[in-house]
Amino acid sequence: MKIDLPRMPKDLPSKNFHDIFYEEDLELEMCEIKESTFDNEVLNKVRLSNLVMKGCKFNNTDFSNIDITDVSFENCDFSNAILKGSSIHRTMFKNCKLLGVDLTDSRFGNVQFDNSLLNLASFGNSKFEKVNFQENSLESTDFYDCRFKKVEFIRCNINSANFEKTSLKGIDISTSNFEKLIISLADLKGCKVSTFQAIQFSSLLGLVITD
Repeated sequence: MKIDLPRMPKDLPSKNFHDIFYEEDLELEMCEIKESTFDNEVLNKVRLSNLVMKGCKFNNTDFSNIDITDVSFENCDFSNAILKGSSIHRTMFKNCKLLGVDLTDSRFGNVQFDNSLLNLASFGNSKFEKVNFQENSLESTDFYDCRFKKVEFIRCNINSANFEKTSLKGIDISTSNFEKLIISLADLKGCKVSTFQAIQFSSLLGLVITD
């Protein structure tokens, strides 16, 4: 699946995330931000666009209703941050930590999560279109009542993830690993799985497979 990458010019000027306090409309755009720390803050309805962020920390910060477009996050830490009600498009999270992040009621389009930690993250009631999860840890992540359209899970740890009320029809999880999932049989219909995973699901049905 081809995902539209963040669009941004080269040679972006450097800024600090705290510069946003000097903007009346709470907007940051067209810049690169490195090693900025913005923990335990509350900043609602922020707009980020055409940015590169590297090594930034946003632990426990409330970014509810944030709008993110054409942004690349590298080695950033969003542990326990609140981004509910977000709109995130043409964005990449690479080598990021999103442990326990709240992304409920959000919209994702052309987003890639690459080699990132998303254990215990909450995505409930969100919509995903053209989203790639590649080599991430998604253990006990909550996808309750989500809508998936062109979503990929490539070599991810999805153990104990919750997919209740989320249809996996057409979704390929065959390269990912898990010991158990929280999902109904109806929502599993049409999901693409490996032979080993099919045996795992058979055991959940109480089937006994013999030679």
